[in-house]
Amino acid sequence: MTSLRPLLSSLAIVFTSLGCAPATAGFLEDSSASLELRNQYINRDFRQHDAPRSKAEEWAQGFIARFESGFTEGTLGFGLDARGALGVKLDSSRDRRGTGLLPFGPNSGEPVDDYSELGLTAKLRASHSVLRLGTLLPTLPVAHYNNTRLLPSTFHGGMLTSQELQGLELNLGRLTRANPRDSAGFDDIGYAGQTSDHFDFIGGTWSATPNLALSAYGAELDDIYRQHFAGLEHSLPLGENMSLASDLRWFHSRDTGAAKAGRIDNRNFNGILGLSVGPQRFSAGWQLQSGDSAFPYLSGGDPYVVNLVTFNTFTRPGEDSWQLRYDYDFASLGIPGLSFMTRYISGDGVRQGAVRNGREWERDSDLAYMVQSGPLRGFNIRLRNVTFRSGNGLPQDIDENRIVLGYSLALW
Repeated sequence: MTSLRPLLSSLAIVFTSLGCAPATAGFLEDSSASLELRNQYINRDFRQHDAPRSKAEEWAQGFIARFESGFTEGTLGFGLDARGALGVKLDSSRDRRGTGLLPFGPNSGEPVDDYSELGLTAKLRASHSVLRLGTLLPTLPVAHYNNTRLLPSTFHGGMLTSQELQGLELNLGRLTRANPRDSAGFDDIGYAGQTSDHFDFIGGTWSATPNLALSAYGAELDDIYRQHFAGLEHSLPLGENMSLASDLRWFHSRDTGAAKAGRIDNRNFNGILGLSVGPQRFSAGWQLQSGDSAFPYLSGGDPYVVNLVTFNTFTRPGEDSWQLRYDYDFASLGIPGLSFMTRYISGDGVRQGAVRNGREWERDSDLAYMVQSGPLRGFNIRLRNVTFRSGNGLPQDIDENRIVLGYSLALW
């Protein structure tokens, strides 16, 4: 990858020639580059008797190259981030597609052999504020990208992050396009099959103490929905090798403007409490919803709720749900890098179409290992088993197994 250095030097010289910065040393000296490899196999069996097909099964390899520059020196610092991604089909077919790993032809239904994308992000820094324009991967309560498949989803737009005041981070911006996780191209941003001109957001997080953070955001998807968020995260030490973590989230969502996705009326209060005792962690979560519609979130992204799990989000209209989770770190038994997780989520009260009291539940179990030393340090493998069942008018049952391999190599 040293062949990239002349190109990056040329980009830095361009910034200087524009008179935007007196020196370019930071652009290169503070830069980093990496290559991430993702290999995923998903086997999903549809268990309901009237399912149109018996299973979805795919295997694919992903490559994600990242470059992050530093900033040119001066009052205004300029930078550039680049991200190139390639997904390659290893095994799939028209009758086994649909796991979210690979896009497929809209007419033929045949999974593509490969797909690729390139994202560029220009950066401008002034004091402790950074403006980013181009490809974005937001991790905000009102806009959160999806990173659970071969390639992550991305958005296009502009975002300003300011940390001028100690302990306070402010974010504001506009997103205009979305690239889903199994697509090589951008679509208009939207929700529920309806597109919008733009999505605006503003808000931030205040770290009141080292153990307490408070967040508030407002957002609007033009002519579709408006959303408000408030959140609290707190960590409470309880003694040696013991602590209690709290994560509380509240959303209020309503339709706005032309209401292109129909009436939206949703209030969602969700949270999770986690008790860590040595190598073990016991967690309990819940989601309480009211209103006449499902919880809205950007197409191509993920909802910022604690019961977002492997297969389901438990955000249907009227649905209340709870979760129990257990984690164990085998480092205490002399096997660092090995971990286990299992969780059970149950939801009921779904009001959707003709369904008046739909019920559903999901159980996930993970066994994961990351190599701790040697030439393969950082290589990780995850085995996941998923069971999902529904009833009272919600006709979907699946059994699923996943094998996920990952490795990230720092190039400089």
